[in-house]
Amino acid sequence: MDIKEKIRKYALQNAVKFNGKANPGAVIGKLLAEDPNLKSKIKDLSRDIQDIIKEISNLSVKEQEAELKRSAPELLEKKKVEKKHELPELKNAKKGKVVMRFAPSPSGPMHLGHAFAISLSSEYCRKYQGQLILRIEDTNPENIYEPAYKLLAEDGKWITKNNISKVMIQSDRLGYYYDYAEKLVNMGKAYVCTCNTDEFRTLIFKKQACPCRNLKKKEQELRFAKMFAEYKPGEAVLRIKTDIEHPNPAMRDFPLMRINEHEHPRTGTKQRVWPLMNLAVFVDDVESGMTHIIRAKDHMDNAKRQEYLYKYFKKPIPETLFVGRINFIDLRISCSKTKVLIEEGKYTGWDDIRIPFLLALKRRGYQPEAFIKHSLDIGVSQNDKTVSKEEFFKALNHFNKEIIEEKANRYFFIEDPQQIVIEKAPEQEVELDIHPDYPKKGKRKFKTKNKFYIAKEDLKNIKEGELIRLMDCLNFTKKGNKFVFDSLEYEKYKEHGKLIIHWLPLEDNLVNVELLMPDNTFKKGVAEKSVKRLKPGDLCQFERIGFVRLDQKEKDKLIFWYGHR
Repeated sequence: MDIKEKIRKYALQNAVKFNGKANPGAVIGKLLAEDPNLKSKIKDLSRDIQDIIKEISNLSVKEQEAELKRSAPELLEKKKVEKKHELPELKNAKKGKVVMRFAPSPSGPMHLGHAFAISLSSEYCRKYQGQLILRIEDTNPENIYEPAYKLLAEDGKWITKNNISKVMIQSDRLGYYYDYAEKLVNMGKAYVCTCNTDEFRTLIFKKQACPCRNLKKKEQELRFAKMFAEYKPGEAVLRIKTDIEHPNPAMRDFPLMRINEHEHPRTGTKQRVWPLMNLAVFVDDVESGMTHIIRAKDHMDNAKRQEYLYKYFKKPIPETLFVGRINFIDLRISCSKTKVLIEEGKYTGWDDIRIPFLLALKRRGYQPEAFIKHSLDIGVSQNDKTVSKEEFFKALNHFNKEIIEEKANRYFFIEDPQQIVIEKAPEQEVELDIHPDYPKKGKRKFKTKNKFYIAKEDLKNIKEGELIRLMDCLNFTKKGNKFVFDSLEYEKYKEHGKLIIHWLPLEDNLVNVELLMPDNTFKKGVAEKSVKRLKPGDLCQFERIGFVRLDQKEKDKLIFWYGHR
């Protein structure tokens, strides 16, 4: 076999394996493994390797795979059967009886971190035919972004594929928290503490009770009533009685309620006594009949705190699974910080293409099933995961591609189009598959003459005398300032060609297109007339670009959002 043929087959093999991009080092490694004597010629071979890799990079992965199948089928790796990721069984779970919850605070809409946790809970509820409650935890009036109530409900419905049984808002349930708190006071299990915070902390670290702890029940009941009318913010908190000598100071007489007169977007200033997280979570979990809970492992101490409440009220403790965090090296997913940047005008909104929130990712064409599959792939584990943005999206894109591949028809898009005339080019009617893997979906037809649009970048790469191919159309060469038709056959190009480029016929009824990229810049160009049939929200694939979603149809152009390759 000719050395260039060997280079080509190994480059194709590597490109097919790695989504169309061949690694020169891998090709060199294959050549040397086959013939170590080539080591002395590597400098000369490197030029050929670079040229051949550049050439095959203009082919789609499917075209690369088809050529490899023809020339060296033995190098095609058998596709591994994808392992189905199953959730481990829930302890004491019965079909139809499982109740779980996902409980975000209304500081903003859902982001990638939310998607992981809610997907796990939703799939467990689907598995056991149970109920998933979306509980919006808004008992801290100072940290509420009012539009989040609606946004969270919409995101939850979308990411779970309509698997939310009920939306619960904690500020609607203050009466429940007051009732449970009053019962604790009456039971002698809670007390109103008016100590200075620093004084209380000093005592509790010494495993000593504060003076308020052992006051008579009548005095405690009076103090509890005064929290709703007389005490000022910071003057009194309701504390639970626990083991004052507990080895963990955080478990000793932790607070359950506080006074906060900050205006709440839903209740105004009508209420001034607010439950803290441990009381509100316990009450809602009990009243909702919660059976199983997935929580971040940094809530382990809170789960132990809540066990005191379950014990005092003699309620069964839900089964809890703790999961580790996904820590991003180079990706900001903070609602509060993002909100500031939106208010400053640095982002256009929660659906800005540059931010990792579900609203933006949905607009790019990501599907809820992709997040679900990705979450199942990570699984229920207490191990923290530190990942880069690139690593995370590589996995997510893999799952999304599996889902949208079949429905994403192929189209030509020419960025920054430049006109060329190919002398003596014959008139043709070129037929291409709408989708190469699903030929039954039909054909796209182009009537071509001698005038074409090609991308400006491709025009710069055409060199004098080299055989160039317009993909699935014709071969031509550059002679001086002219482009001259050579032949139609792909086989001739395969033997002598240097570059395959995409094209559109100048005479066709083309469509002006703007493609918004993840860095918020636009690629501008023309697409084939077939894209006119698309509706906003439709997904397709621009050859050599990747998966895109039609966002808007305007009179003079179509605006697409980039998804991924």
